[in-house]
Amino acid sequence: MITLTKLNNKEFTLNAIYIEQVESFPDTTITLTNGKKFVVKETEEDVQVKVLEFYQKINLLGLR
Repeated sequence: MITLTKLNNKEFTLNAIYIEQVESFPDTTITLTNGKKFVVKETEEDVQVKVLEFYQKINLLGLR
């Protein structure tokens, strides 16, 4: 799970395994595999780092 911030400054956690796409429109929009979208304050690069750290933490990439 990764912690992100909505535009109204409310934090929430998201299971990064279900992320299908991350785009900047200019706000960062995350689309999940079920089609649900979240707009967050973090940059696209910040989300990418958080997802990579999560994948490494759960050993999804085979890296420690």
